[in-house]
Amino acid sequence: MHSKLLIILGIFLGLAILLSSDKGYSSGDEEKLYLSSKEIIERLTRLEEGQKALNKRIDDVRDELKGDINDLKSLVYVLLGGIIALIAIVIWDRRSALSPVIRRTRELESDYDLTLRILKEYGKREPKFAEVLRSFGLL
Repeated sequence: MHSKLLIILGIFLGLAILLSSDKGYSSGDEEKLYLSSKEIIERLTRLEEGQKALNKRIDDVRDELKGDINDLKSLVYVLLGGIIALIAIVIWDRRSALSPVIRRTRELESDYDLTLRILKEYGKREPKFAEVLRSFGLL
């Protein structure tokens, strides 16, 4: 379809060039401008062959681009998988790093509560110590 259109456009363009007489050609120049039908057919044949070769090159480039695009898609998927794996490792590492801190904090809180109860009990037996605890607001 495209080659027929190009042939028709080529013929019209050739005729337009041949028929233009803007420069005032002499009769000798006019004879040079006329092409035989054999020459026209040869030129159109070369034009069709060139068009076919151009279409082949375009198809080859299109196929190469499809392969390159598929390679890029694969690379994007690999990178996204790597990013997701990295985020998962960071979350896991944070949890594993925080769990000892949380456990130690709970131990210290229970030790604090036990120490405070011991001090209050001792404050009940010793009035001077009870004064000290009251001054700090612990009793």
